[in-house]
Amino acid sequence: MGLADALAEWTDVDGAQYELGRATGLFADRTFLQVKWVLWSSNPLGQALYDMLHALVRAGVLEYRDEPDHQFRWRTAAPIDGLDG
Repeated sequence: MGLADALAEWTDVDGAQYELGRATGLFADRTFLQVKWVLWSSNPLGQALYDMLHALVRAGVLEYRDEPDHQFRWRTAAPIDGLDG
């Protein structure tokens, strides 16, 4: 499953960071519970995942809403010609 499928519905920031980590191979074969410390504490990897999500929002790949719980989802309309959502 790719990031588009994983974020097809609104997903809270922790779940979105986890799915991005899985999609990039950082959390391969690891459950959310095994890596939640990365998402719930102040550290460079957790911050990088958070920043990457917002970079994807700015690029038009993801949508973002701050209520409730800072959520992300894959943007259904392709932001770039030829990029399927």
